[in-house]
Amino acid sequence: MAKLPLSHLKVLDLTAHRAGPTAVRQLADWGAHVIKIEQPSDAKTDQMGGSRHGFDFQNLHRNKQAMTLNLKSKEGHAIFMKLAKKADVIVENYRSDVKYRLKVDYKSMKKVNPKIIYGSIAGFGQSGPDAARPGVDQIAQGMGGLMSITGEPGRGPMRVGIPIADLTSGLLLAQAIILALLHRERTGKGQWVHTSLIEAQIFMLDFQASRWLIKGEVAKQAGNDHPTGIPTGVFPTSDGHINIAASGDNLFKRCAKALGAPELVDHPEHVTPSLRSQNRKAVNERIAALTRTNTSAHWIEALNKAGVPCGPINTIDKTFDEPQVKHLGIARAVKHPKLGTIKVVGQPINLSASPQPKHLKPTPELGQHTDAVLKSLGLNAKKIKALRAGGVI
Repeated sequence: MAKLPLSHLKVLDLTAHRAGPTAVRQLADWGAHVIKIEQPSDAKTDQMGGSRHGFDFQNLHRNKQAMTLNLKSKEGHAIFMKLAKKADVIVENYRSDVKYRLKVDYKSMKKVNPKIIYGSIAGFGQSGPDAARPGVDQIAQGMGGLMSITGEPGRGPMRVGIPIADLTSGLLLAQAIILALLHRERTGKGQWVHTSLIEAQIFMLDFQASRWLIKGEVAKQAGNDHPTGIPTGVFPTSDGHINIAASGDNLFKRCAKALGAPELVDHPEHVTPSLRSQNRKAVNERIAALTRTNTSAHWIEALNKAGVPCGPINTIDKTFDEPQVKHLGIARAVKHPKLGTIKVVGQPINLSASPQPKHLKPTPELGQHTDAVLKSLGLNAKKIKALRAGGVI
């Protein structure tokens, strides 16, 4: 099998919580040699992700090695600097001021390794009036405008059901790191790349943000209805609900015909997209009266056959039971020495020349590879024992 595209890279992982680990997971899954650095087991930690053997932690930290290292100690910091000399990438998601107190900031790293790519995520950025504020996903969802447009009108703000600011900031940082690595190939120079939960959240507003920036319109909650593409939303069937997306004249005509009611197209309240927008409620009610007459499976088949996007509204268990999802193989097997064979969420990226291995590597135990990493730096067993006794590892 061909080597994975990042297999030549060495990454030091100082991340915790979710945003930073999401970025590192992208690098680890595509072959980077990642060393996850955590506080020794007797130190107080503020980890998210639950139990180390829980579903969340196992999904976030696969394909890594793990070592413990107290960066606040003189010896621990010196060991980290030795590792940094040989690393390609360092990733951290401390609050913006913490790395400076620990003396593991980009400027410090650049002195020992000018080629280092240093990746950072903070809640609100690396500078500015809010840079030192603590930030988590839901705060970014609210401050970044997402909660104001999520949920049904009149029901108050609503968070999205996943930590979308964490996840997108992590993915964007991984992209930034890869861009910086490409830049280094041309110039030989490293650099500091960073993003934040708030920047990622605003970026993900996408057309709702440009709607304000360009047209001066403040989007409101629209529930399950698409804010601009009408009709697009959730419709009842005789045994549940389905999604239908039939905005635009051509799709609306196909939808009406597939529903057995071509006369919908000529109704005076929805002969144009503008009228369908003005009379959204009436359009939806007329479509709902038709979809209620048969099953979800019936309408999904009929509408998709007509070229109208339509699909079920699955619970997560049913999502993984979908034949197409099974075919895509995004539930990936991991052989864990204590948990047995488990499944995690695999990569949605597919490369024909370097596909991922059949099995991912399990999340390591705390400090599982500490001795091996230290020995690679030339430390002998006696020295390692002394470091452990002193609380450095």
